[in-house]
Amino acid sequence: MAGIRFDRTYKLFGDVVAVEDLSLEIRDGEFLVLVGPSGCGKTTSLRMLAGFERPTYGTVSIDGKVQNRVPPQQRDLAMVFQSYALYPHMTVYKNLSFGMRVRREPRSQIRSQIQEVARLLEIEQLLDRRPSELSGGQRQRVALGRAMLRQPRAFLMDEPLSNLDAALRVQMRVELKRLHERLGVTTVYVTHDQVEAMTMGDRIAIMNGGRLQQADVPEAIYDRPANLFVAGFIGSPKMNLLRGEVSASDGRPCVALLDTSIPLAEAAADAVGRLGHGEVVVGIRPEDLRLSTDAPASYSSRLEGVVELVEPLGSETYVVLRVAGETLTARFPPRASVGPGDAVEVAVTPAHLHVFDARSEQNVLTPAAPAERDAAEPPVGAEAAGS
Repeated sequence: MAGIRFDRTYKLFGDVVAVEDLSLEIRDGEFLVLVGPSGCGKTTSLRMLAGFERPTYGTVSIDGKVQNRVPPQQRDLAMVFQSYALYPHMTVYKNLSFGMRVRREPRSQIRSQIQEVARLLEIEQLLDRRPSELSGGQRQRVALGRAMLRQPRAFLMDEPLSNLDAALRVQMRVELKRLHERLGVTTVYVTHDQVEAMTMGDRIAIMNGGRLQQADVPEAIYDRPANLFVAGFIGSPKMNLLRGEVSASDGRPCVALLDTSIPLAEAAADAVGRLGHGEVVVGIRPEDLRLSTDAPASYSSRLEGVVELVEPLGSETYVVLRVAGETLTARFPPRASVGPGDAVEVAVTPAHLHVFDARSEQNVLTPAAPAERDAAEPPVGAEAAGS
């Protein structure tokens, strides 16, 4: 197992900055998910860790040793690719044994280790087949088995489930997490799917535009997003984001939006008071909008709107509302008795409001994200420190 560290790491391709000032520590035995939209720098970061790309500035370290100039084959890492990268002319057994044969390990040891891994991944009956004869999930298991047989210090996984259908992705998420708990090997997992990130990661590192936006446990990222990007990226349906102005009502700090005034919780009121201006963006999760008839007493603020769309999903119902010219999405219980055109009243509690500085886009209740600190010049010459 291995501890991994990016320290003020940059990667430039000509004038294009793919990764900017990445500082991130991945603990020994941790399952860390790098997540973000296409082009955010997550795969480039993984490739720098694997040794396929060299940092332009900064360092990448494994177990405290800088790896910038260490070739990929000497880093003792196992990579699982999106395409699985299986040899099409070889059987599953030969695909699994290829690396061990190259290392000239004894045949008896190769056979016993393959049998053990095949039993663990439930692919014993597939050993004589070729990749073309396997389903997507079976190929995924073979790719994982090949990585496991290396007994690496860490697993690196680049969107390994993206080629699978929805049901199989759910099954493989469970299997990958169960496998990690059994083996305890440090795992860095790259995906653009925020559901995968939330369900699989011990911690999540969210990237955008080459910069780290926030790194924390899934619950903290969901409940306390560091900025507007994280708030809008994590959560399905997305958080409702509304521009507002801080005001006062009966001497109590409020935020004016949607033709009404919503009081702020005490902590938010104190933080907003330190902004120096009144421009904010208020976030409301869809599940925090309740029908007034079903809302507890703490949901004291009321909003009147008209139902535009109803999406029944069986276990829950998504309802799109038009409120004071803005579109809001609410998550209601299953079989909610509302339909398009209905006038409804929804309630929200101040305790569940997320408040962001409209200028900096930072959450006023959380410290600034690492990516938002004052940018310094790249540490010239730091790449040479990895030699």
